[in-house]
Amino acid sequence: MLAAPKHDVFHAIADSTRRKLLRVLANNVMAVTAITSHFTISRVAVSKHLRVLSEAGLVSEQKVGRERRYRLQPEPLIEVK
Repeated sequence: MLAAPKHDVFHAIADSTRRKLLRVLANNVMAVTAITSHFTISRVAVSKHLRVLSEAGLVSEQKVGRERRYRLQPEPLIEVK
């Protein structure tokens, strides 16, 4: 049995920055540093937004060497339709 997400999908996509993060990750697997280059906010702020998206099941992360790479997990967005 899967644990319930800490944040729901609607809460996660309510923020415009998080919606932009999802668009950035739509066709890319990226490290935080690369993702941050698309925003005017700090790397720490981007990481906090990624954590909310991750807790809602919208992004997954994979550790590769010393960095974490993020990938869109679009399946939870089906409930938004």
